Amino acid sequence: MDRKKSFKVEEQEGLRIDRYLSEQMPELSRSYIQKIIKDGGVLLAGRPVKANYKVSIGEVVELELPPAVEPEVEPENLFLDILYEDADVIFVNKPKDMVVHPSAGHMTGTLVNGLLYHCRGQLSGINGVMRPGIVHRIDKDTTGVLIVCKNDRAHSAVAEQLKEHTITRRYRAVVWGNLKEDTGTVDAAIARHPVDRKRMSVVSQGGKRAVTHYRVLERFGRFTYIECRLETGRTHQIRVHMASIGHPLVGDEVYGRGKEPFSLQGQALHAMVLGIRHPSGGEYLEVEAPLPEYFMRLLERLRRECGK
Repeated sequence: MDRKKSFKVEEQEGLRIDRYLSEQMPELSRSYIQKIIKDGGVLLAGRPVKANYKVSIGEVVELELPPAVEPEVEPENLFLDILYEDADVIFVNKPKDMVVHPSAGHMTGTLVNGLLYHCRGQLSGINGVMRPGIVHRIDKDTTGVLIVCKNDRAHSAVAEQLKEHTITRRYRAVVWGNLKEDTGTVDAAIARHPVDRKRMSVVSQGGKRAVTHYRVLERFGRFTYIECRLETGRTHQIRVHMASIGHPLVGDEVYGRGKEPFSLQGQALHAMVLGIRHPSGGEYLEVEAPLPEYFMRLLERLRRECGK
């Protein structure tokens, strides 16, 4: 894979260069891009720039990805529920309480630890040593299907589909309240919360456009079982969007209504379907993760309580 990239600025006048590059290359974390900038790997007219430089229309931004480095993360023989695997990609059904990639306080027991053992090091290196193979992620307490790439070519191809919003992503969730309509769309930009940096929030200005389509699957009076289809994929998108219209996810300790009666240990949210164009042949590949046991027990209880 060509590790040198160049982008001509056609929009986003005045955007910080680290944010501009993170939008051009969504497969890279913003912190990783900032590290590349700090190390002199981002150039304008042949000269290194700082992360707070603001781009102008017509400028050409050059970036050189550092060579992949052997991860310091230790491989671990963890159980992985693999839904599909070939030479390019793996679809994994992530359980509750599993962190996707190592970070401070979570250096072991992560999905990456298990993947390093399973793949014997055959994972893409684009996103740095702490996130080998990881193109996107889902929250620790969200279950469901996640795609991992085994090589840089596959990683770039899937990341481009993420950028173009052509990946199929359908989630199942249980929310508080009885939704008025059977279908609906939340089209509201999301940004980091101005005070609590661990939270995201809907904003009227700035932020990134976020679109969630939902439809009602079953009603339980005080609660509703829904399917959400992501048109975009922002951090905490479904959780933030549903809370913004007055229907937070049951069990959501960050955006929810406080204590719920089901002892769920996290939000009732499951990434059920993920579909991509395969990075080698281009054919459409869709993988489904069955509802986990905790989710099925929740639905059964709600049905009993409603006399269904």
